[in-house]
Amino acid sequence: MSSKRLADTYSIANAFAKIASNFLQIQSKNVEWFYKTSNWRWSVKYQKSPPQPQEIRPTLTTLDSRVIIDEPIAHKEPIIGMQEHSNKENILKKSKIPTSRVSRLFHYGELAIGLGAGAMGEAVRRATGISKTKDGPILMSEANIERLVNKLSRMRGAALKLGQMISIQDNDMLPIQLEKVLLRVQNSANYMPNWQMEKVMANELGPNWRDNFKTFDPIPMAAASIGQVHNAQLSNPPYLPIAVKVQYPGVAASIDSDLNNLRTLVIMSNLLPKGLYLENTIKVARRELAWETDYVREAICMEKFGELLKDDENFVVPKVIREFSTEMVLTSEKMMGEPLTNAVYYSQELKNKIGENILKLSLRELAEFQFMQTDPNWTNFLYNTKTRKIELVDFGASREFDSKFINLYLQILKSAVKGDREGCIHYSEQIGYLTGYETEVMRNAHVDSILTLGEPFSVNVYDFSKQTVTRRVKDLIPTMLKYRLTPPPDETYSLHRKLSGAFLLCAKLSAKVRCRSIFEEVIGEI
Repeated sequence: MSSKRLADTYSIANAFAKIASNFLQIQSKNVEWFYKTSNWRWSVKYQKSPPQPQEIRPTLTTLDSRVIIDEPIAHKEPIIGMQEHSNKENILKKSKIPTSRVSRLFHYGELAIGLGAGAMGEAVRRATGISKTKDGPILMSEANIERLVNKLSRMRGAALKLGQMISIQDNDMLPIQLEKVLLRVQNSANYMPNWQMEKVMANELGPNWRDNFKTFDPIPMAAASIGQVHNAQLSNPPYLPIAVKVQYPGVAASIDSDLNNLRTLVIMSNLLPKGLYLENTIKVARRELAWETDYVREAICMEKFGELLKDDENFVVPKVIREFSTEMVLTSEKMMGEPLTNAVYYSQELKNKIGENILKLSLRELAEFQFMQTDPNWTNFLYNTKTRKIELVDFGASREFDSKFINLYLQILKSAVKGDREGCIHYSEQIGYLTGYETEVMRNAHVDSILTLGEPFSVNVYDFSKQTVTRRVKDLIPTMLKYRLTPPPDETYSLHRKLSGAFLLCAKLSAKVRCRSIFEEVIGEI
């Protein structure tokens, strides 16, 4: 082994040792502050698990990261295309949620040390020629990817939320290793043990909470970043089927500390390009997490959407069961549709209709309602083959938009559709995408990306199966990252998440959509 390889290995090992040391020094200060300001005994008591009988957990599968089969396997009708998905099944895992700030802090510290040790090991393996991987960041070895996925899946909350935001905002420029982590984490399906779920239910609905339900399945049908969803029936006739969403304990209280810990890890890893403006992303994530952990707010948003779409022939919104809803438990009417992951097996005509309706709804949310459900996850859209309607679920990420912002944004869209470069620059400066001091290279790249995104709305029927928008915008991203002078307006993090999700859905359905006509119908003539 050459002396240069040995020197490189030593330098890398020393660097990662410093990473772990710096992280622990930061956290030791947090611990000292925590002891002074928190009830340590309460935190530890809340962590303890009473003795539990050995639970026989059935093997459940999911066609998507958020939806697990919602009925016993023996009674479940065959899902379209289930055979094709057999190699993509995920096993629903049970794991205790760390609830106190101290326990979550040490989980992140453990992760930092594990990543440092894993990186040192990978450096040695590469230097000696043992490692099969020759390229890519040493920090993102296969072993470290596994560490990240397992830890972030267990922590949930801010970890998964920040991962979602980073993966959707300019995800095409992320290192492939980081993309792999984010995809794996989003596809994980962990849920909290029964004793922890029952503790939340008792705290929120009282010690006799089970008396309110004729049936209550302790194994959730969905597990996400903030909470998990259970099948149940109300105890009184007609025994209405309901969905009960239970928030993970400790997630809301740990938002700030979790994001601070994640920020430290991300900065030390040096994986993210500077143009992502991590500080601004974390600021937006902090605000959105506060919204999503407030189930009272989500109930209000669900009811508002129910009112906005009450007479709609294409969409259905579940009714909130207020009597059994609190800040950490949200009970609503259960929707009977199947996730749109199955829609790829529908007829082309039906796929076109579904894609068109969802894209049109996104434009209505923007221009007409000025109120949008901004989580584009496929499983937030269910299709009921009996009623032939799209059922909407999960309204925690709903938000209002200021009229001034909406008006400027619509002007940018109209300029893009018309191919008006000067209009794109003018309104981009007004809304805050540009400062007016950018180089010509940056202005051109910015305008080209906007014009590219406006292309689908400039033609009568756009075939999303042949779209090249994603590739062409991806080619412009390095230039914009290099010359960008300001982060995008805060509103666009959630707005673009929704719009890009709608575009992606149409592309995965290979839908042919009357984009120009729905644009003119909702936003106005071009």
